[in-house]
Amino acid sequence: MAHQARKRFGQHFLTDQSVPDEIVRKLSLNASDCVVEIGPGLSALTNVLLSKLNHLYVIEIDRDLAAKLRKTHDESKLTVIESDVLDVDFSIFPTPLRIVGNLPYNISSPILFHLLKYADSVVDQHFMLQKEVVDRMVAKPGSSEYGRLSVMLQERYKMHSILDVPPEAFTPPPKVDSAVVKMLPLASDRPKPKSYDVFSKVVQQAFSQRRKMLRGVLKSYDIDWEFLNINEALRAEDLGVDDYIKLSDFILEKRLNKS
Repeated sequence: MAHQARKRFGQHFLTDQSVPDEIVRKLSLNASDCVVEIGPGLSALTNVLLSKLNHLYVIEIDRDLAAKLRKTHDESKLTVIESDVLDVDFSIFPTPLRIVGNLPYNISSPILFHLLKYADSVVDQHFMLQKEVVDRMVAKPGSSEYGRLSVMLQERYKMHSILDVPPEAFTPPPKVDSAVVKMLPLASDRPKPKSYDVFSKVVQQAFSQRRKMLRGVLKSYDIDWEFLNINEALRAEDLGVDDYIKLSDFILEKRLNKS
């Protein structure tokens, strides 16, 4: 009996085999690579990965699909982790790590934020996502797509949209277009915020009222805009990642000087 896609898991199964073939071609895999696939589903991408790798790890929340994967693949080649990906500690995997997957669109952003903390152990990430989300991830300052997701991910990754995928490549077809994004972690010695927590809160607050000028949205922080050489009349979408790092470091320093 064919597996029915479950709406609560955001399941849309890849059925156009040319798509996973192209994704794996772009990965340029070595047999010894440590690869984790998120959401293997009906194994369209899994089978192509297994043909190239000595071993593959997959994370599947659907117990029926997890059982089918265990039944149809030798455990010496495939390790199935039956879990919600948000509960998985990615530090358990050998490093360096490569992560791929057709992410469930209903929780794609939480997954991307969950993976941020493991970026130092990752070589690259390739994900199928809603095209609108990919456009936001790679957006430049000043564009309407540029937002909190853009800043938070661009602080940690260099990203490119590498493949557009139409709805008819899936069963059931989603109501939106999809795209594959390539994410390369930036070097650990890059300019980065002194406090990731402060950085995250400043970015979140700035974009909470994205059409308002920064001097109003961030008024509570009492920022010396002239000292930072940032125009206080700009809006959240006008600042680059480096500007947000400057802002968060200034706020942190001010707090430390008060304590």
